[in-house]
Amino acid sequence: MTRDLILTFNAGSSTIKLGFYALEIAGPRPLASGVIDFRDEPFAIRLKREDEALSGTITADPGDLTAVLNQAFAWLAGQFDLSRLAVIGHRVVHGGDVFTGPARITDQVIAQIDTLARLAPLHQPQSLALIRAMRALYPDVPQTASFDTAFHASNPPLMRRFAIPRALYDQGIKRYGFHGLSYRYIAGQLGDLVPDAKVVAAHLGSGASLCAIHGGISIDSSMGFSTLDGIPMATRSGALDPGVILHLMGEMGQSLKQVETMLYRESGLLGVSGFEADSRELMASPRPEAAEAIDLFCLRIAGEVARLATSMGGIDALIFTAGIGEHQHGIRARVAARLAWLGTELDPKANEAGRRCISTASSRVKLLIIPTDEEIIIAREAISEGTAI
Repeated sequence: MTRDLILTFNAGSSTIKLGFYALEIAGPRPLASGVIDFRDEPFAIRLKREDEALSGTITADPGDLTAVLNQAFAWLAGQFDLSRLAVIGHRVVHGGDVFTGPARITDQVIAQIDTLARLAPLHQPQSLALIRAMRALYPDVPQTASFDTAFHASNPPLMRRFAIPRALYDQGIKRYGFHGLSYRYIAGQLGDLVPDAKVVAAHLGSGASLCAIHGGISIDSSMGFSTLDGIPMATRSGALDPGVILHLMGEMGQSLKQVETMLYRESGLLGVSGFEADSRELMASPRPEAAEAIDLFCLRIAGEVARLATSMGGIDALIFTAGIGEHQHGIRARVAARLAWLGTELDPKANEAGRRCISTASSRVKLLIIPTDEEIIIAREAISEGTAI
């Protein structure tokens, strides 16, 4: 039997993205992309293949992932010959110091991933549950893990260090950085666009971060030890004075769980606006709280661009990517306006049209939109770790 099909998973808190690729000598060739969306009622699986859009309803209990996947793959079997699966690749958010590249999944690897789950509570538990469920469904198909932190392993020690007792760094309390699969893809696109440039890439979605890239490698990033750090996000706080946490737990008597829930699920755009986490809704809202949330979001992005430029000793280009970065011209315009002192000049028409280059010819910093593709990176790494092609 020929095994020439690659399946990738990118598990989120409310969706599971999946991709199908043909295993070829030249690399993975995209066949279809899809999503299992737990937000739908009843929830659904949707698949896009070339110009064809397909969907199926899932009636299993959303809390029973194995049952959900059984139904999903019974439906997918009508679209693909799943007996041809060669390898299954998973995105895993936190790899710590243990995983500085992709890994073939074993019992030991699962145990190591599990020890890091508390540092990425919105994503790591879901990824682990998915890995375990897929091993049960397809025990003979090799599976691999691609880590969001791995791309940032190139960061110099100075960029990774907190100003806390030195012994803690040796125990793994350091800056790791995230969204590395996205940044690895972006880094691979820069050669023809801005060769040998000092680049800040802004991955702006419900989770958001920025990364300094030079020579194809990560120099520094906005996220640190956990996915809470950096700029405000949809529901996450971003960087916060540690004294606030001490006050909440000491003077106000909040528990660790209460503080964790607040920082991960009740802060960011939702917390500042008081009513909405979706930046599209906030941009359309007339409420002053919505405007303040957006202004703070854009201010913090611009400030992080400046900090990362300092880490590289300059900046030649700013890249916008991910859901907000690729599709919301109003956010891009506000960020560019706050960076005008740095030499950014936005072309309004190009920006509103969503063109690749959205800066003027005279802009000292090139402004680009580059759609990201985390799944193709997962597929490539699945080939390297999980197959003998």
